[in-house]
Amino acid sequence: MNRRWNVTTSVKATCALALALGLSQMATLHAQQPTHPDVPDAPTPQAPAPMSDVKNQVTPGIGTQAEPQTPPAANPTSSSSTPPESQAPSTRPPSSTPDAGQQDTPPELPEPGKGRDAVITFSANTNFVEVPVTVKDSKGQLVAGLEYRDFRVFENNVQQHISLFTVSPAALSVAYVVDQSVTSDVMSKVNNSLGAIQGALTPYDDVAVFTYNNGAKEVTGFTGAQSHLLTAVLAITRATGREEGVPVNSGPLAGCSITSNGECVDPNLQQGRSAGGAAFMNIPKEIHTLNDAILQAAVALSTRPKGRRRVIYVISDGKEYGSKATTKEVIKYLQTNKISVYATLVGDSARWGEGYLSRFHIPFQMRDDILPKYTQATGGSLYAEKSTNDMEKSYQRLAEEARNQYTLGYISHQPAIDGKYRSIDVRVDRPNVDVTAKPGYYPTAQDQR
Repeated sequence: MNRRWNVTTSVKATCALALALGLSQMATLHAQQPTHPDVPDAPTPQAPAPMSDVKNQVTPGIGTQAEPQTPPAANPTSSSSTPPESQAPSTRPPSSTPDAGQQDTPPELPEPGKGRDAVITFSANTNFVEVPVTVKDSKGQLVAGLEYRDFRVFENNVQQHISLFTVSPAALSVAYVVDQSVTSDVMSKVNNSLGAIQGALTPYDDVAVFTYNNGAKEVTGFTGAQSHLLTAVLAITRATGREEGVPVNSGPLAGCSITSNGECVDPNLQQGRSAGGAAFMNIPKEIHTLNDAILQAAVALSTRPKGRRRVIYVISDGKEYGSKATTKEVIKYLQTNKISVYATLVGDSARWGEGYLSRFHIPFQMRDDILPKYTQATGGSLYAEKSTNDMEKSYQRLAEEARNQYTLGYISHQPAIDGKYRSIDVRVDRPNVDVTAKPGYYPTAQDQR
């Protein structure tokens, strides 16, 4: 009995000793392990933002993703020695102060080949104004390589922000107006030069042909510039012109060769009554309905689609008499519908000295040359040529100018449609250059974007 108790006591003592040794080792290992910081509590769940505040939750280009948070600095004490961003010295180079009136913000620069198509990107309820500009040097050559920073546009003497700038060539819609009331020798030169018209145009252009003598006439509507129809139309546009004979209103040579019951068949040459006295005949006045012809061509051009440059090309001596429309009315229609007038002067108006004097109007007399008024009021160009070769070259030069222009666009801050004329002044910061642009316009609903 005593032996069994001794064995049991010995086993219990051994287990207690082993347990004591294990506990001492665990305490030693726990003392050697590094201490870890306390684990922070999980963030408190937040309620989602209301749907009425979606506009403040969406960032363009990022969506509804939350902005990344900057992790806290590893050593908080060291951040106090670093100056804040607002106090830290800037490493950006100082920007030079722009000149007074120079635009800093670049305009919309469309992709190559999509110049004028960028106009449709403007929003509604704005009055977008497009201004084609031609820049030439002192020798009459086109100046290339200009940037938007070189241009300044003023409307009613207030500088405008250029919203569009492009040098992409534009497709042309050209209405040719051919004067058939010139003298026969000049008409012969014009007839021989008409074949060169198609050489100045591209397949993307479209052309209509109008003629006038005693009244305007549409020979053909708009058709492809390189079509066979236009070739045939230009061939039948040829005319004989007006005879240069000296008028006789008295004497034996003034009688009528055709009579009826002893009186002239032509009432314009009939003696007496409303045409003159009993001893002389009134010479009929020359009829040159240039205003009516330009107006008819402008009405046809106003229907051409947007994105095309609308041009009226006149081949005439510039004389005007007998039109129902006045020059002022036609110019207003042109300025309202964004139509430019280009012209080649022929005949007496193309002569040096005489052509300059023809621009002045003598009261109660026929106007000898009104084409400079049209070209200046619409931003076009004018060439005076006498020979057939010079006329053909002028067709090419004027078509090149109309196609390759700087196109500036801005949003007017004037009332959208008030019907009042608005002046435009385009300036270029380059010396010895000649700037050609329309001097103004009348706003219409077509300008709304």
